Amino acid sequence: MSTGEIVIYAILGLVGLVAGIVIFSFGATWLRAQFSGAKVTFGEMISLQIRGIPIRRIVDSRIKAVKSGIPVSIDDLSTHFLAGGQVEQVCAALINAKKANIDLVFDQACAIDLATKGTSKNVVEAVHTSVNPQVIDVPPAGGSKRSIDAVAKDGIVIKARARVTVRTNLTSFVGGATEDTIIARVGEGIVSSIGSEQSYKDVLENPDRISKNVLAKGLDSNTAFEILSIDIADVDVGENIGAKLQAEQAESNKLVAQAQAEVRRAAAVAVEQEMTARVAEMQAKVVEAEAQVPLAMAEAFRSGNLGIMDYYRIKNLSADTDMRSKIAGSDESSDSGKPKN
Repeated sequence: MSTGEIVIYAILGLVGLVAGIVIFSFGATWLRAQFSGAKVTFGEMISLQIRGIPIRRIVDSRIKAVKSGIPVSIDDLSTHFLAGGQVEQVCAALINAKKANIDLVFDQACAIDLATKGTSKNVVEAVHTSVNPQVIDVPPAGGSKRSIDAVAKDGIVIKARARVTVRTNLTSFVGGATEDTIIARVGEGIVSSIGSEQSYKDVLENPDRISKNVLAKGLDSNTAFEILSIDIADVDVGENIGAKLQAEQAESNKLVAQAQAEVRRAAAVAVEQEMTARVAEMQAKVVEAEAQVPLAMAEAFRSGNLGIMDYYRIKNLSADTDMRSKIAGSDESSDSGKPKN
């Protein structure tokens, strides 16, 4: 054979070898896709192989979607896979949503799948809870608090527990608040509703009033859920906070009054001491004035204004006054000892 023929045969052999390798590697997958109605080309499978995308996972996911009447292309699935998504769960969620007559498109399912990445939820569970509502306990059963405590206007504590039935809102799932927000909002609504009641008896008589008031607040706005119902599971009566606060206030007022009385007593003692000092001062002045009398009398003798007889009359008058004072004192003491009729 000539050189040209050898080259042609070599090229044909190489092409045949490549075709054989391709058929051997992708033939089974290609046949499965063909017979399932989800046709895929060898070029698409080679492209997946070059980009490091598992061909079987992509093709099998597309087969499930197409068999369920969901048009999904190989490019859509491969792009979501490269973005870090779970193509199997996305297709399963689309199939479940279609069977449940829920309007869910591929892009929305991919967004939910990526939003739940790294969490305990996934897009399949989101669709499942959209079909079958879930129940959220308020407060959570595994939490440290056993009840939501609120105080009515009469000061009595009411301990309540609620069960919130919610359904996943797929349209606001991406970027919507989670279960923790629902729990916080419902707890706040219960506290507000109980606090607006005049008496704890009103709460015990109509516990459904709490759920109606809380449900009317639209607590599911901007969340990933739609609240279907709020049921009060349990209502208990706690301590009398109003009476306790009044007792503490009375004790505080008593301490304030005692402190004010002590201030007044100290002021009175200070005034008493001041008066005692002033009395002593006055007595000292009297003694000082009395000490001037003999000097004045001596001066009167020297100047001739007072005679000896005048002096004796003064002494007799003083002695007579002292005698009368003593007699009057003795009469009063003797009268005080006699019994009165």
